[in-house]
Amino acid sequence: MNADPSCKSLAIIAGAGRFPFMVVDGAKRAGCHVTVIALRGFADRELSRRADVFRWSGLARVGRWIRLLKRANIHDAILAGSVTKSSMYGRFRLIRLLPDWTSLKLWFFTMADKRNDTVLAAVADEFARHGVMMNECVKYCPEHMAPEGVLTSHAPTPQQQRDADFGWRIAKELGRLDIGQAVAVKETEVIAVEAIEGTDRMIERAGQLCRQGGWTLVKVAKPEQDMRFDVPTVGPETIANLRENGAKMLVIEAEKTLVVDRDAMVKAAAKCGIVVVSRVGE
Repeated sequence: MNADPSCKSLAIIAGAGRFPFMVVDGAKRAGCHVTVIALRGFADRELSRRADVFRWSGLARVGRWIRLLKRANIHDAILAGSVTKSSMYGRFRLIRLLPDWTSLKLWFFTMADKRNDTVLAAVADEFARHGVMMNECVKYCPEHMAPEGVLTSHAPTPQQQRDADFGWRIAKELGRLDIGQAVAVKETEVIAVEAIEGTDRMIERAGQLCRQGGWTLVKVAKPEQDMRFDVPTVGPETIANLRENGAKMLVIEAEKTLVVDRDAMVKAAAKCGIVVVSRVGE
């Protein structure tokens, strides 16, 4: 990637997984000075070896994020990595999360509801109010987006293709309603849908509900996907989870799904007989 002349200083709000590493590496190749604000309990401390500046912060400390950015004169930020939203619920959540005033104001007084798009858009708007623009999360790693086509050597069977078509319509509707982005189907029947628990736990639940296996996971972008946050992500760990829970096909959306270590993912899928299909949105 050639250096981006507009990229001087960039902040990455980092959650869990490999995605933050991919963004950091891409931004560094583009010539950015990278500050990582690592979400405690989610981000990998190894990010400190890649970043120019590294700071820990709590999940519900949006005011602290903004103060760190303003002190460093940073005007561009990216959200990268997963956060288990269920951690925001449960007993004593205010004591456990210790939210600052900005986070409390957003959570209880600004947001019309607590769906992902609403929460993340409110954070982006608060950033913008303080002169910080939220960039598309894949801006510095577009080469990792899924290409169109059958990624494994084996194509879907006719029944798998029917399941893919059926699941695609359901998953897109879930995305439109901002409930989740994935659905498990078998023989044109819905086994499980993704909600607050996330894709990995939904896969485990599908495996428990369909012990004979042979089901299909369809994971898509939302119809009006905001590329600043929450793009669908898959990788070798997704394949391992699907294998352990009896799935036989993974369907993702081309050009809107981030693939972590594509070669390793495809090899792992081929080894355990899982078909991987990347199709263009409809």
